[in-house]
This record gives sequence, C-alpha cells and structure tokens, in this order.
Amino acid sequence: MPTSAQSELSALTRSCGVFPVASAFLSVAGQDRLRWLNGMLTNAVKDLAPGRGCYNFALNPQGRIQGDCNAFLRADDILLQTAPAQLTALTSFLDHYIIMDNVTLADVTTNFHGIAIVGPSATQTLAHIGITLPADCSPISLHTVAYNGTDLTLIAAHSPLVPRFEFFAPAADSAAALLSALTQSGATPCSPESVEALRILSGVPLYGVDIRDRDLPQETAQTHALNFNKGCYLGQEIVERIRSRGAVHRTFTGFTLSGSVPSPGTPLTLDNSPVGELTSVSGHLALGYIRHDALAKKLPLSFDGGTATPATLPFPIPATSYDG
Repeated sequence: MPTSAQSELSALTRSCGVFPVASAFLSVAGQDRLRWLNGMLTNAVKDLAPGRGCYNFALNPQGRIQGDCNAFLRADDILLQTAPAQLTALTSFLDHYIIMDNVTLADVTTNFHGIAIVGPSATQTLAHIGITLPADCSPISLHTVAYNGTDLTLIAAHSPLVPRFEFFAPAADSAAALLSALTQSGATPCSPESVEALRILSGVPLYGVDIRDRDLPQETAQTHALNFNKGCYLGQEIVERIRSRGAVHRTFTGFTLSGSVPSPGTPLTLDNSPVGELTSVSGHLALGYIRHDALAKKLPLSFDGGTATPATLPFPIPATSYDG
C-alpha cells in the first residue's frame, strides 16, 4: 500500500477520515409493504421502530444469497440501502414476487448524494462544524439533521472497528460543501484504496466480491443478517435446515498472509488438498473462506507464493500505520 494510503488508513482508525460514499436507495411503499418485505428478507423488518434499520440478505428459494441491503422504517415507506451495482438486479428480484400485494418499488437514488466520516474523532469533528449527532444514533439507524440550511439524511452505519456516519444530501453541491467543511476542520480526505483497506481490516464482506449468489447465509458468518423468530420468508426453509443440522462445511473468516501478495480468488490448500479461497486482499491481510475441518486444525494454509493463517475478525487496529 502506498505511503499516502497508509496515512489515510491511520486517520480512519485513529482520528477521522472523509470520503464520498455511493449508495443506491430503493423505496418500498404501499399498504402491504411491511408484511410483504418481511417475507422477502432474512431479518425482522416487521419489528423495526421508526428510524431503526437492520441488515438483510435476499435469498432465492434454494437459500442462496441474491443480494444484501439495510432496511430502514420511515413514516410512509421502507427505505432499502444497497450498493449501486446491486440495485437493478435486487429491484428485479423483489419485483418478481409482488403478486397481489399493494406494494410499489421506486429507485430514489438521485435524491441521495453521500459523504462518509469515519473514525474515533468523527463526533468531535462533526460538532466543530455545528452538527450534533442525535442521542439515539446507534447502528443501524436513520435520522434527519440540519446543516447549512439543508436537511441531511444521516445513517449511522454498522462498523465493527470505528464509528461510521454517512450523510446524504438532496443535491451534489450540498454534499460537496459538507465534505469541504469536514476537511477544513481536520478530517483527512481518503482514497478508495484506504477505504477498501479499512473494509478488510474491519472484516466486512462485500456482496459480489466476498459474498456471491451461490453462497448460503450461514457460510458468510454474518449472523446480524438473520432472525430466527420472525416467521416465514423466502429461503427460510434452507436457513432453518442448516441451523438445525449444522450442515455448512465452510465459513467466512480473516487471514494474515506471508510471502507474496496474492490476487483475490487465490485458492488455499492444506496438505495439497483444496480447503478455501481468498476473496479480498489488502497488503498482508485478506478475507475469504475456509472449510471448518481445516480451520479446526489451526494450521497455516498454502497458496502459490506464500501462506495464509486464519484470523479472527475484525482484525486488531495496527499499532502503527497499516503494513501493506
């Protein structure tokens, strides 16, 4: 990792950094929205209080993950936040299951221009420009805050290592003004490379990279996406069968690497037998999958050019700049 990106990662983990954040937003409206969406996603959407959210998978009938999203309850709709690359496929997937339901889906992404501020001093930096976080600003939640005459949508994000707050303005110039103010108040502007390094350090999987449409929910180790008391939903039978039988053979985890830096997709072997793969790599840290029987042996795994040692997620914050 270049020195500049190492410095940015240090800011993200020790003070705070800022960067534009791209999210896609889908509004789910109609009088049947709560019942219907609760039957489409893996978490308990029906139990949300106004302004509260939850992380979800969307599964096909075979229990394979077709996408992920945060769902937030608002007064007149449920707002889904997902990655822009997922929006078209996720919308089409959900729309396919609207049969006789009073439900409408609307892409409202153009109303959301995002800036993220991340790090242990984020709250103080926001206060310096006149933004006081709501008292109930816990992950995963949605709020409205005023800044410079504009109402911003604030999402307190799930972030295992350091606080992360995402602000979405209705216009691009308002988002740019917020980014400028935060930078002038001491937040470090961060590149996509350092933001990706923080994601890997935090152990947060990315759909399309670490989670694919062939993966089962329990393989991903994202237990906060699942609710086992909510009732029926698409793919639930498979999820419940796995829970009762403990039938998955692999799990998502972290790895520390030695030797050459491998590419994502690199297979892992133990005693010359395939036991896993690396899905995301940043320097000498990686995310990926390993078979449970190989993990239990607590031995380094081999790849072409080095070894990978399983590690608990999230990784600890480095004592010095990230060794990339």
